[in-house]
Amino acid sequence: MTDSAMAFLAAGLGAAGATLGGALGIGRLASAAMESIARQPEAAGDIRGLMILTAAMIEGIALFAVVICFILSIK
Repeated sequence: MTDSAMAFLAAGLGAAGATLGGALGIGRLASAAMESIARQPEAAGDIRGLMILTAAMIEGIALFAVVICFILSIK
């Protein structure tokens, strides 16, 4: 395998890992948020807002990781 092929393979695996990690994190976040809303329905608005903010941060980290993987594969 050539060096460029290894770089593309590593970028693909890194991007897949980052995406999988982000998806699992958002899934656990949503699960915990729904459980807490079920326990305390009057705080649903606050919990939902914090859940959306935290999901955006998790998604941002995953997106940065994917972009870095692709930048490193091009270099």
